[in-house]
Amino acid sequence: MSIKHPVISVTGSSGAGTSTAKVALEHIFHRENVTPAIVEGDCFHKFDRLTFKEKAKEFAAAGKRLSHFSDEANLFGKIAELFKDYGEKGVGHSRQYIHDKAESKIFGVDPGKFTDWKEIGEGSDLLFYEGLHGGVEEVRPFADLMVGIVPVVNIEWIQKIHRDTAMRGYSSEAVVDNILSRMHDYVHFITPQFSHTDINFQRVPLVDTSNPFIARDVPTPDESLMVIRVRDAEKWNIDFPYLLSMLNHSFMSRRNTIVVPSSKMLLAMELIFSPIIHDMLANRNKV
Repeated sequence: MSIKHPVISVTGSSGAGTSTAKVALEHIFHRENVTPAIVEGDCFHKFDRLTFKEKAKEFAAAGKRLSHFSDEANLFGKIAELFKDYGEKGVGHSRQYIHDKAESKIFGVDPGKFTDWKEIGEGSDLLFYEGLHGGVEEVRPFADLMVGIVPVVNIEWIQKIHRDTAMRGYSSEAVVDNILSRMHDYVHFITPQFSHTDINFQRVPLVDTSNPFIARDVPTPDESLMVIRVRDAEKWNIDFPYLLSMLNHSFMSRRNTIVVPSSKMLLAMELIFSPIIHDMLANRNKV
């Protein structure tokens, strides 16, 4: 862990909603005049798109499954190396995974492939990682703040099905098969992270999602609540009475857990993260 070069990690499964946390933190970075070094977790996949498909066939022929959740398809050691190097020196090595043609034009690399590794972080104030594995065992010693985005699994599946069919052109059957093929790795590599993250945001539906595979709509923010659990509230100086006063219709369910309307998720994140980021920068400046 580092005072001079803080490392913030937001981790969550595919379709979990980590982008909302990214937006909240970017708002704070702008207000606090923070320059972050931003890293997307996709860049630490072990295989490019074509190679992954070939490897998946090899695994299937051997009676096994290969998924982007597992250690066999990712470079956990590289994530840890980046976090460690940045914490010590304020720089580290990363690359970019090219998702589509728009990114291909920017980086000059074909979709589904990676750019070359390069040094990042020079002149930045902190490192911000967003991806699937920001809380795996290898990286935990080097992260200063780990945040988990963990909707109830039925909501997560509904969001993934709707996103992948509407935005990526997959059939519902293909997305469901993908979910099921990842289940073993989801249980062994994704969910264990959330026992170690510092703050978890878990969205809970208030409507029937008992069969996520036939749900016509993703539950709206007004149809869900956000359960926010802080593992060590004293460490992060979380002012729960202040949060209760600022977030209408919120309540405490446990001494370290506040429940808020999901429509207030972005505001809740900004209220919680702002003083944490402010303190990180103040301690950094003292050093």
